[in-house]
Amino acid sequence: MLNKIIINQILPILVAIITFVGLSALLYFEIYFLNLFPGQKILFDINLADVVVGLTIYLKTAIDFALLIGILMDKFPGIKNRFAIEVGTALGNALGTIAVLVIWYFFKEITWLLALMVVFASLVLFKLAQASLEHTEIKDRNLIPIVGFLNTILSPINTITKPVISKIIPDFNFDSNKVNSIWALFLASVSIPFILGMDDFAGYVPLFSIVNIVGFCIGVFLGHTILNIFLFLNPKKTIEIIKNPIISVLGSIAFVGLAIWGFYEVFHILKETYLH
Repeated sequence: MLNKIIINQILPILVAIITFVGLSALLYFEIYFLNLFPGQKILFDINLADVVVGLTIYLKTAIDFALLIGILMDKFPGIKNRFAIEVGTALGNALGTIAVLVIWYFFKEITWLLALMVVFASLVLFKLAQASLEHTEIKDRNLIPIVGFLNTILSPINTITKPVISKIIPDFNFDSNKVNSIWALFLASVSIPFILGMDDFAGYVPLFSIVNIVGFCIGVFLGHTILNIFLFLNPKKTIEIIKNPIISVLGSIAFVGLAIWGFYEVFHILKETYLH
């Protein structure tokens, strides 16, 4: 009984904490590297207030990550897969954050580049919205009229963007015949959170003028760590919630809403930059 508790509860929490520490160290080395170049230096000061801001903002907008992790947990059960998903999603989110930070540092004035990243991430969210609907049982889809309506909207959008999206990220159906190893699952767990992490962090860029970047980033990493811990504390309950058809439909609507909000952010960014 004790061994089961250690394997299923304590060990995953330790892995989440160790991953958080490792990613924070990676952030430190990134900032150190960026500061070697000419230009405004990024301070290493870590203020609790900045960490709390990053943590709060991340958790308030983390529904996309929660639903994605839940779908992966359902598709790929088992303790080894659990670790691959846990570490992979945390790494993907962190790498997306780090990528935007590099782009921001070197290309502060190229706002269209950040806008382009948000557009791409919004297209990914449309794919996730349809994948969430496909996660429901066929019999449940017939009982919820909005499923057909959403599919009617999402199918043509995703058909048009598929040639580009499919070249960069894996199949959102997470076919076990394709994702057939721990390494393949790990890569799948990294790739989509990487795109979503870029999307989220690109939206945070305006905050860089009022918060310390390092503390804010650590807060974002900590938020994903806490999300992972709570989702994996009771995998059966998490999977049960995710498989609920109502949750799947609400998740799809949330993805669509986030995608539309992304396009609004792009419009706002470009308007402020070029039409102000």
